[in-house]
Amino acid sequence: MSPLPVRAVRVQDQEPVPTDAWFTQLPAVAQVLREGWPLDQVTVLVGDNGAGKSTLVEAVAMMFGMGAEGGSTGSLHATRRTESELWRYLRLEREIGAPRNGFFLRAETMHSFYSYLEDNPGRGPEPVFHEMSHGESFLALATERMKPRYPGLFLLDEPESALSFTGCLALVAHLTSLVRTTPSQVLLSTHSPVLAALPGATIYEVGEWGLRRCAWDELELVQSYRGFLDDPRRFLRHVLDDPDWLA
Repeated sequence: MSPLPVRAVRVQDQEPVPTDAWFTQLPAVAQVLREGWPLDQVTVLVGDNGAGKSTLVEAVAMMFGMGAEGGSTGSLHATRRTESELWRYLRLEREIGAPRNGFFLRAETMHSFYSYLEDNPGRGPEPVFHEMSHGESFLALATERMKPRYPGLFLLDEPESALSFTGCLALVAHLTSLVRTTPSQVLLSTHSPVLAALPGATIYEVGEWGLRRCAWDELELVQSYRGFLDDPRRFLRHVLDDPDWLA
């Protein structure tokens, strides 16, 4: 089997990272800049909002030649540029003979990406994503652009925002099939314990400590969901203004 598309993310030594750049204040990003970050065949990022998960996934996508708003390698799709400059100060460790294909599914920009696809039709028929439900379109896009015959680097940023429980399971099945049969590589950020359970994944919990490897059942995400499902009232009484509603 061919080598994986990306072995690791490292800081580049041609231009110093600005000390006042906002992304350097994120512990996870600071750790990558300081220590580097090895990527396995399946790497999952889990953590609270604002911890830096999407910032890291976005930077890897841009270094690999994908647009910050999603799409395939070489995509020109862009609406409003809000991406960080982090990617300019990093480099990817890659190997000769590794797949060069890639696709970035970014949940928050998929609506504009579907419009881009309709306005710029490809060489063959493609699903009309705007005519599907939100979740159906995400799954259709994943199966259409992440195929075994086109192995590559596949990045997904919080795809669970559109998916039901069964939709998350379907995505897990598709991604697992890809990495088991091809030299494809997956980098996924998520708040879903279902997607975080991708078989064989190396999971990083992202937070004020930076990046730390963690087993699935030890994730704060998983423990919080388990606690809530066991006793929702124990959690809700802390967030409701009037706890009497729980009576």
